[in-house]
Amino acid sequence: MANANSSLPIDAMLPALRASLQTNPRCVLVAQPGAGKTTRVPLALLADTPAKQRWLLLEPRRVAARLAAGFMAEQLGERVGQTVGYRVRGDSQVSAQTRLEVVTQGILTRILQDDPTLDGIAGLIFDEFHERSLDADLGLALALDVQQGLRPDLRLLVMSATLDTDALLRVLGGDTPVLDCPGQSWPVATHYRPPPGGNNRRDAIVMHQASVINEALSAHDGDVLVFLPGQAEIRRLQGQLATVLRDIDVCPLHGQMPLAEQQQVLRGAHDGGQSKRRRVILATAIAESSVTVPGVRIVIDAGRERVPVFQPRSGLSRLDTRTVNRASADQRRGRAGREGPGYCYRLWSQEQVLTSHREPEILQSDLASLVFELARWGVTDAGALNWMTPPPAAALSSCRHLLLSLGLLDTNARLTVLGQRCAEWPTHPRYALMLETSRRQPGLAATACWLVAWLEERPGESELDMAQCLAQRPRQATRGAPGRWLMLARQWAQRLRCQLDDADIEAAPTLLARIFPERIAQNQGDARFKLASGGQALLPESHALRNQPLIVAIELDGQATAARIFHAIAISPDALVQALPAVAEWQNIAYWDDKAGRLVAEQQQQLGDLVLARRQASSAATSLSPAIVSQALIDALRRTGRLSWSDEDLELLGRLRLLHNTLGEPWPDVSDDTLIDTLETWLAPHLSGIRRLDQVQRLPLARLLVQSLDWALQRQLDELTPTHLKVPSGSSIKLDYSGDEPVLAVKLQEMFGQTATPAIINGRVPLLIHLLSPARRPVQVTRDLAGFWANSYFDVRKDLRGRYPKHPWPDDPLQAPATRFTKQR
Repeated sequence: MANANSSLPIDAMLPALRASLQTNPRCVLVAQPGAGKTTRVPLALLADTPAKQRWLLLEPRRVAARLAAGFMAEQLGERVGQTVGYRVRGDSQVSAQTRLEVVTQGILTRILQDDPTLDGIAGLIFDEFHERSLDADLGLALALDVQQGLRPDLRLLVMSATLDTDALLRVLGGDTPVLDCPGQSWPVATHYRPPPGGNNRRDAIVMHQASVINEALSAHDGDVLVFLPGQAEIRRLQGQLATVLRDIDVCPLHGQMPLAEQQQVLRGAHDGGQSKRRRVILATAIAESSVTVPGVRIVIDAGRERVPVFQPRSGLSRLDTRTVNRASADQRRGRAGREGPGYCYRLWSQEQVLTSHREPEILQSDLASLVFELARWGVTDAGALNWMTPPPAAALSSCRHLLLSLGLLDTNARLTVLGQRCAEWPTHPRYALMLETSRRQPGLAATACWLVAWLEERPGESELDMAQCLAQRPRQATRGAPGRWLMLARQWAQRLRCQLDDADIEAAPTLLARIFPERIAQNQGDARFKLASGGQALLPESHALRNQPLIVAIELDGQATAARIFHAIAISPDALVQALPAVAEWQNIAYWDDKAGRLVAEQQQQLGDLVLARRQASSAATSLSPAIVSQALIDALRRTGRLSWSDEDLELLGRLRLLHNTLGEPWPDVSDDTLIDTLETWLAPHLSGIRRLDQVQRLPLARLLVQSLDWALQRQLDELTPTHLKVPSGSSIKLDYSGDEPVLAVKLQEMFGQTATPAIINGRVPLLIHLLSPARRPVQVTRDLAGFWANSYFDVRKDLRGRYPKHPWPDDPLQAPATRFTKQR
């Protein structure tokens, strides 16, 4: 961050910004890196704010919030907690004097939920909004709702260096002022160093990274900031550098480090007059924006980032390592030019094309917390709020189903009484459920504190058995991951008013099963487990849990099949029943036995896709209810993943597909996956009396699908997509809908005199015309009938009239009578 007394580009913009916010409730500030927006803008806005009101400045990361607050307090000659304070998870420095509060984006949501009127708050400043975190998007949507319904005087300022301004203005309003401020930076020379020969082996990549670092250190002065995707890559490169670098400090920097250690790296090792040693800082995206890293003149960008991607079908998230986007790459490059001329080494080729912006977190994250917060806000339909990027419907539905199964939401997507109690806990809804349901039992409460702290911090990566993790839990303050685990567990114990030493560790499987019911996994042999959610998961064959009948797979990589289990704990059947009493109930079920080729009836104890126990049913399959039989047949069809379509079915599906692609809803999506997923809706009502799969396959499936549509759509089907078309000769020609576009295949002579290309769906879709020879072979394919008669016809006539002399080949096809006969007729 720049010296408090130095001039920054943003200073010249402050009068215009203050004037805009005095006359407009919303404003956008696009300020390039180095402009000084984070620390100058909030203090300037205080000058126009009544003494009893304050501003909130939202930062994407805890370390950025604390550093920004400290620097602004220093500018005022005060301590943090006076005029300028901060509030982050587990730490705050505020007082009655505080008029500017720097908070992380997640804190804003809790502030809004606790006081939707935002009493005493003049405005909100969203800093570094280009990162598009889930908390920032939710916070902006809720803030706009407050501004429109309760606080029209509330001021909203959105700031960033790289913004999709058009998309933002669609939410804020097209008349929202947009101010553009240049940055203060020195030139940065960019060099490209792709791996030699495109070698992507892990050891080759690390050696290449070390080689480029060594090259940069030799060629230039200053510290080196290296951007890597995650902690594993940082550890590997740190180990490699330890063998080749001398008299240079190698400093890791990532979000799992204690805040004090992050601050030490970001403030610089030589702030206090210590002798300067060069540093190589190995960082994740935490150093990409918000703060200036002192001493850095060289950036080395590996060009990769790691993001969690939510899988709605499995309900799991997997970490995806992908190529960095152009906006982030430019932000990283700019880190080298904040204090003087710099150098950037990009470890990819100059020809590689990057996407323009980072994909919003709302499109790829677990939305359980968002769904929970919306329900707490009183919103059951996410579309009722204004989103820069609307949350995906599939992910919303998956997370609603999860929260319903946990008892936090009712069937109307509103908070239950239990959900309302869980809303008091500032953590993920799953973890809040564990804390809430164990709060009145000291042993369980203490165990919940240890577990929630572990789940939030994920200390350590190599230990797969959660029981062993808990057995080795730290009992006194220590450095690193164990210390963070203990500190957070103590914070939760203080909230729960329990003693950590009272923990009943034997209860851990029950507590975990209660919040991860879909991750209960049943042993299938060879260290393979089937999840209650339906997926398959794997443990290493040498792992201690590989022979356990049941486990709770706490952390997986999110793959739909053969997911890797990172952490798990064994659970006994009794503990499972204690956690989920419904699994003890016997269910009458039927299923199709592929080998026997018949329906089988039995009773089962079930959990999702798992069969925990089975016994022979007291009644035969013939006495099962129609609903059970129908479901058994549908499940069998779904396992095969396909339906048997006749030629007539395929034609009908082609017409429906064309209507859906052209007109959209309410015409249905008839893709294979969608039809398989919706069998209960369109096929199940027609399975009465059917008990065999071959009977199902003989049904007119596509016609049954049409019957499931609204009556008005059924009437429009033939009108919009006729099966036949009358041509000039008088023939009624069948249209072909089997391909990507509808085809009229007709003998050339039958179209004499027609220049307009026939079209269907109220003229919106022209037919692709296959003009046929007398032998019914295509001689021309066209969508421009008039153009064919004017040009190509004479070449076709020259080529074919010798071979087909009995058929008419007139000089003027537009005046000749259309016919399906020869000249003799």
